[in-house]
Amino acid sequence: MAWEYKRISEVTKTSAGGTPLKSHKEYYINGDIPWLQSGEVGTKDITVSKNFITKDGLNNSSAKIFPENTVLVAMYGATAGEVGILRFKAATNQAVCGILPSDKLLPEFVYYFFLYHKAKLIEQAVGNAQPNISQEKIKNTKIPILPICDQKRIVLLLDKVFADIDKIYCLTKKNLKNAKILFDSYLNKLVAMDRDEWNKTTIEALVEDGILFKPLDGNHGEIHPKSSDYVADGVPFIMASDIKNDSVDLMGCKFIKKSQAESLRKGFAQDGDVLLSHKATIGQCAILKTDHEYVMLTPQVTYYRIKDKSLLFNKYLYYYFKSPLFQKELNKYAGVGTTRAYIGITRQLKLSFAYPSLDKQKSIVSKLDNIFPQTKRINDIYNKKIAYLTELKKSILNTIFTCEHTKYEVTA
Repeated sequence: MAWEYKRISEVTKTSAGGTPLKSHKEYYINGDIPWLQSGEVGTKDITVSKNFITKDGLNNSSAKIFPENTVLVAMYGATAGEVGILRFKAATNQAVCGILPSDKLLPEFVYYFFLYHKAKLIEQAVGNAQPNISQEKIKNTKIPILPICDQKRIVLLLDKVFADIDKIYCLTKKNLKNAKILFDSYLNKLVAMDRDEWNKTTIEALVEDGILFKPLDGNHGEIHPKSSDYVADGVPFIMASDIKNDSVDLMGCKFIKKSQAESLRKGFAQDGDVLLSHKATIGQCAILKTDHEYVMLTPQVTYYRIKDKSLLFNKYLYYYFKSPLFQKELNKYAGVGTTRAYIGITRQLKLSFAYPSLDKQKSIVSKLDNIFPQTKRINDIYNKKIAYLTELKKSILNTIFTCEHTKYEVTA
């Protein structure tokens, strides 16, 4: 006997939130009504709110108070498709859809179903960089309508399995973090700025002294290549997301025509340049290794090119950029933690830098080269395990919600 499916709108009500006018600051001062934004949706049990509004703020917006056990679905941006269960009364902004409690559906069952359904919602979303899921799509989502006793069995089963997976996941994340702390600690000791014999300077001074060429990023404004300009093969067009695992992804990146690349003003990175992401993703770095005459950078990435190789080694520059010492200062200038984390070329020039003699740089690099592959191998193992655990959850949800079990086939 196959499961019966009904649209969400047939078995319960949905509603979106709202935002009080930003121009009325009094709506946000001393407010006592919890007000969640889409970025706060993403855990099974939502028990706290970071923001609050006043009663006047609620009354002067489309926001409304959702009851306890409302299932929240984020509809916009990076968190689109994330789901959670509201465990207290709260309002939300307009980027969140609330699926109100129903006597036909357990909130936990709805939660797990929308975890399974997330990928399909994202596929139906409007927009690429910032997906936008309409409330209408959520209303029209068809969900299996099972007896409450069967819903409880499925929820109990998934709670137990997911709890076991989460324990392994948390332990793996902890081990990954510890491995990074150990390497970062060793790296910091080798590039510490408090050594008397070292040159302590700034990126700007390195440029003025003829040690570095002036760092440059990609083209801004109207001449910046658009998604419609991408081609299947051509000049690699490197974004911040293409710098990962300490290398530049020259296969999975976007490409533009050579004729278009030659029409651009700047952003021509060459083999041996140290690339640093400074927008969207902050602080990722890698040494560019390419057979291309050049690759093009987006405004998210800066290249650092050594001018006087008798004074500075590119691999030392790369490791220095990876050090917590440099990353801390970079993140401070970039405003990491804000909604618009970014550090342009002008601010990058103000960043501190320290370096010893070239022989000493090469000695430091040699030591780091010995330990880094081992650390990277451990990191790769942990990251693969994390990816596997994430996929395992998806596979379990897929098994539950696509096999159309009868009530006799689902046991805790």
